[in-house]
Amino acid sequence: MNYEDSVKYIHSLLKFGMNLGLRRISALLNELGNPQEKLEFVHVAGTNGKGTTSTMLSSILCAAGKKTGLFTSPYVFDFCERIQINNKNIPHDDLSLVVEKVKNACDRLSAKGTEPTEFEAITAAAMLYFYEQKCDAVVLEVGLGGRYDSTNIIPCPKAAVITSISLDHTKILGDTVEKIAAEKCGIIKNGGIVITTSEQNEKALSVIKDTVKEKNGRLLIGDVSAAEILSEDIFGTEISYNGLTVKIPLVGRHQVENTVGVITAARALGISDEFIKKGIESTVIHARMEIISRSPVIMLDGGHNPECAAALENVLVRFAGDKSITVLIGMMADKDTKDYLAAILPHCKTAVFTKPSNPRAEDENVLLREGKCFCRDVVSVKDPKDAYKKARSLVKNGDMLLVCGSFYLLSDIFGEP
Repeated sequence: MNYEDSVKYIHSLLKFGMNLGLRRISALLNELGNPQEKLEFVHVAGTNGKGTTSTMLSSILCAAGKKTGLFTSPYVFDFCERIQINNKNIPHDDLSLVVEKVKNACDRLSAKGTEPTEFEAITAAAMLYFYEQKCDAVVLEVGLGGRYDSTNIIPCPKAAVITSISLDHTKILGDTVEKIAAEKCGIIKNGGIVITTSEQNEKALSVIKDTVKEKNGRLLIGDVSAAEILSEDIFGTEISYNGLTVKIPLVGRHQVENTVGVITAARALGISDEFIKKGIESTVIHARMEIISRSPVIMLDGGHNPECAAALENVLVRFAGDKSITVLIGMMADKDTKDYLAAILPHCKTAVFTKPSNPRAEDENVLLREGKCFCRDVVSVKDPKDAYKKARSLVKNGDMLLVCGSFYLLSDIFGEP
């Protein structure tokens, strides 16, 4: 099995199982010798910020000298981004080898009537690879929710981090913040250490507190109000927090909240401020207000919900007000597209709409009709790569190009063929 075959196999599996639960992932990992029982984890759940938080924590653990696995989703440029060791993607050949082992295990289970899903298979591949590579620590980002997410098959982690919780995936997780928080809190184990921040939604925080108490755990709340912003621009923010001065190489006030949670978690893990600072300052986050060019400024952002839109709008208002902004947008139809466009488009001179190559993607002309209300100069281009060429041609060196609305869009344009 080569790399292309292994990725094709993973994508060929069911997207969702018939029943929620950990039965299938438990059976699959049992076939593979239960590697998750021989590893130490930091588990990260939440609606917004969990990818950034996971990557920062991985970078900090690496800086502290620990061989660190990172399991995250979605990928943007290369499928192998999902499984990393010491901030480096799993090599294509290694992915092929580990997926072949997972496929053999899946085939054995299929013969018994159990069909693991795509996410369960890649989770199992990650667990097996991290064990085979003798990782000292593994940072696991929850895929969806928490309680029934396949990453929740692990024993009690060294720390469970719960980032900002808000309404998202409401058809699956529930239609209130409290219901969604209850699902996220499913990662909290008996006697575990749990980290969140003072900026957490009040209703969600109440659920977190109740769950920690029920599980006889220990809750640490990072105080975001104690973080002093020393300087900020479109390329990052320098803060001082409880005796630590650090330059966050990511734009946006929301990254201060994420960083406070990360510092709180890292200190709970016994990591020194020297390594925390080194880890944060060397963090690279793809497709989350990522700057890939400075002249012109080209920013990529895969966020898609109202909170992400608000954070992006804040950055545009604060740091890009003097620039002529062209935006390229593609979104999923199940997202709140109109509110997203209402937040972003009024700050843009020109909007180019396209359709990501995903079955759930919204038609580019539907977005154009919605977008006309907020931006005068609009155009639609069906193919994402052609749309990027069109948008790029409209931007001069002193201007800004924003590509946003979906990780799938960014993968279409910048990802592997």
